[in-house]
Amino acid sequence: MNSEYKLNSIVMMKKAHPCGGNEWVITRVGADIKIKCVKCGRSIMLPRIEFNKKMKKVISL
Repeated sequence: MNSEYKLNSIVMMKKAHPCGGNEWVITRVGADIKIKCVKCGRSIMLPRIEFNKKMKKVISL
C-alpha cells in the first residue's frame, strides 16, 4: 500500500476535508507528502508515515 501512489495520483483519505471533499491530488512526494484537495484547492503537507496511516485508498494513478 505504501508505494501504490505517485505524483499526480488521486487518493481518498479516511477523514473528509472540512469543505466536504475527500479526494486529494498528490503534488509532492518525498520525506513529506503534499496533497491538494480536489474540491476546494487547499494544500496540506504531511510526513510520509502520517500520510500512509491516513490514506484510505488510491483512486487513480
